[in-house]
Order: sequence, then C-alpha cells, then structure tokens
Amino acid sequence: MTAGEGAEQTSVPDPPGRARRWRWLTRLVAAGLAVLLLVSLPWLWTTVAARGHLHPADQAPNADVVIVLGTAVTEDGHQPGIRLAGRLETAAELVHRQRARVVLVSGDGGGLSGDETAAMTAHLTGQLGVDPRRVVADPHGLDTYDSCLRAREVYGIERALIVTQSYHLSRAVTLCRQLGIDADGVPARCSGCGRALLLEKAVRDYFASGKAAWDVIRHRPAAVDSPAHPGIADALSN
Repeated sequence: MTAGEGAEQTSVPDPPGRARRWRWLTRLVAAGLAVLLLVSLPWLWTTVAARGHLHPADQAPNADVVIVLGTAVTEDGHQPGIRLAGRLETAAELVHRQRARVVLVSGDGGGLSGDETAAMTAHLTGQLGVDPRRVVADPHGLDTYDSCLRAREVYGIERALIVTQSYHLSRAVTLCRQLGIDADGVPARCSGCGRALLLEKAVRDYFASGKAAWDVIRHRPAAVDSPAHPGIADALSN
C-alpha cells in the first residue's frame, strides 16, 4: 500500500467566483420569470374575460349590429387586404344569415395604407351584396380601443357582434365589454394568410394586451372626440 492509499479524501470547496455566478444566474432567471408573468397577465386577462363569448359564424347569437374592425388595405388604397377581406366576408355572412342587421365598419379613414372604411364599405356593398343602407362607417376607429369606445359613446351601440381574426378576437371582445358593449366575437376567415403571418400577428397581439389593459385602467379617451352620430339608429329603422 502506498502512503497515499487509505487516506481520507478531502473535498475541495467551490471557488468563491462560481458561487457568485450561480447566485447571479438564479436571480436572473427569477427576474426573467417575473417579467414574463407581468407581461402575460394582460394577455391572460383578455383570454379569460372573453371565454364564453366567442362563437363560430354559424353559431353566433343574434345582435342588431356587427362591428368589423379595420386593418390594412391594398397598396392602391382601394381594396381590402387579405385579412380585412376575410373580416368583411364573415360580417356579410352574418347579415345574410340574419344574425345581424347593420354593419359598423370601424377603422382609420386616413391611414398610411389608405381609407380603410371607404374600402370596407365598397367591398361590402359592391362585392358581398350588403344593402348600402345597412352599412355605417366610423373613420376614426384608429385602434381597437377607440373602435369599441366610439361604438358605444358616438354610435350608441349597446349590443354587438365583433368580427376580426382569431388572434385578435379575445382582446377586441374584452375591450368592448369593458367599455360598455355586450359583445360576442366571431372569428373571421383568413384565406391566404400563411402560418408565419398569423404567428407574427399573434405575437404582436400578445404584447398589445398590455396597452389594452393600461388604456382601460386609465380610462383613456378616444383619439378623436365626436358628437353622437345617428347612423346606427337610422340604419336600424330602415
């Protein structure tokens, strides 16, 4: 047996630097999880609050008004883009199925891509067979919050179906309900929308939920202040 055999083995303590790095890593992971939770809370709020208020078009409850939320038009500024076309097709289906009587198209009438509400109105009445007397345009629905707030305060809507793509629908329904509209959502078709586009929009909407929650908390006024508009009441009376 050599002199070293049988001797009690002694452990070598971890260097102090390794322990410090481990503590910093633990704190970094904890901070990351806290940030993730904080960012996710608004998204969870919109998702849970909309539960039970989302329906396919063929099972949608009846409402006097269907609100179509605007988005980009084509480069020439005159035609709806693929996502907007899908929203309009779904809204027209609801009208033709007699699930709704009047369509409020709400979007940016002076957007960089063109006049969203003019393109929406023309497509509904020209391509999709909706009676022009049944279409009302709000050219100052500059975002989802504004569209919901103005639908209630300017156009006097208390009950409505909301049409937009599924990635956006929970946030839209939750905002409208928070702002005084008894809203149910109907997911719009999106023919030609690739998976990459839908994923991109879903991620964007995930983060947009934070702004939605903050807008509700601080009772943000609409970007454009307008007097009461009789358009919806007039259309319903026809």
